[in-house]
Amino acid sequence: MKKLLLSILGLILLNSASAQISVNQTLQINIQGVPPGEQSRFSTYQVSEDGTIRMWIIGQVRASGRTQDQLAQAIAEAYKSAGIYTDPNFTVIVPTDAQVAAKMYTVGGQVKVTGQKPWSNNLTLYAAIQAAGGETPFGAITRVKLFRSGRVFNYNLKEDQAKTVNVLPGDLIEVPQKTWRGN
Repeated sequence: MKKLLLSILGLILLNSASAQISVNQTLQINIQGVPPGEQSRFSTYQVSEDGTIRMWIIGQVRASGRTQDQLAQAIAEAYKSAGIYTDPNFTVIVPTDAQVAAKMYTVGGQVKVTGQKPWSNNLTLYAAIQAAGGETPFGAITRVKLFRSGRVFNYNLKEDQAKTVNVLPGDLIEVPQKTWRGN
């Protein structure tokens, strides 16, 4: 009986690990074997209606119909072929909806693209604002507000130490409008 249960469990795990990616599915894509600053370029992706995801520099990659391992291999090969990375190690994870929601932060105010953004390890305040397209011409990066757990922190992103402040899942970042004095 024990062997039968283990066999069934093994088949279930094998099938779930080799399940094919489908349209509108959310994927978490991570990379190892590259400098830490490069790792933040990859995060959460939504498979489009045409079955592709849009990756940094290499563009469209077909995701639908592939397994997680097949997609990770295809992405790695595309970056190698483009001469961007020599030995990248990609992993593709299909998170649950709750996991995706828990790993987001929000950027608002005077940035080019407001809204929720996917969070990644070692994400800095500067990188979070750049992921939102950077500040608009009216954005005051000398008075950036970080809202976390009911507290408000103020940062001047013209100071190097403020640029490296870590952003956590659930954080809210606001880039206020410049005053009439231009700051």
